[in-house]
Amino acid sequence: MSDNPKTATSSNTQKDPDDWVSGDEPMTGAQRSYLKTLSEQAHKPDAYADSLTKAEASKRIDELKQSLDLE
Repeated sequence: MSDNPKTATSSNTQKDPDDWVSGDEPMTGAQRSYLKTLSEQAHKPDAYADSLTKAEASKRIDELKQSLDLE
């Protein structure tokens, strides 16, 4: 097993959105676009809202990806 952190399988790069420093900021353009697409594909238009924060958008994206079996 390697001690190289770049090849480690357990990573700290995935952080809970509730713990994000910038989680309260408005969602990014990329999140907005991806969330809109996923909500349309999942036939759940209520999952998308312009007022979501980065953290809220991330959670909804994860939920929609699971419902669409994309993970």
